[in-house]
Amino acid sequence: MAENKRLTVEYSTQALHDAIEITTYLRNKFSQTEIDDFYRLLTDFEKTVSLFPTLYPKSPKMKVRRAVLSKVLSVYYMSRKNKIAVVAILDNRWDESNRI
Repeated sequence: MAENKRLTVEYSTQALHDAIEITTYLRNKFSQTEIDDFYRLLTDFEKTVSLFPTLYPKSPKMKVRRAVLSKVLSVYYMSRKNKIAVVAILDNRWDESNRI
């Protein structure tokens, strides 16, 4: 069986800002457990999408794919030739319609 080549996953400045904002929110409203779960979801997403970049559905309005990682967390990304570019990380509880 042929082994899939892993693509690298890179985060945009906006995606990194989103991760910091979500972490700050979790720290203020919840516990370290939720922060750990957030980063575990991102790590699992990276492992999966690096092997299967077209696994998640493409947005009909934009040229990005949306990975729903949990009820409250979505990651928007673009698949490039040799990498995955994460453009945004969104908490689905917030009104994020103007952020992507």
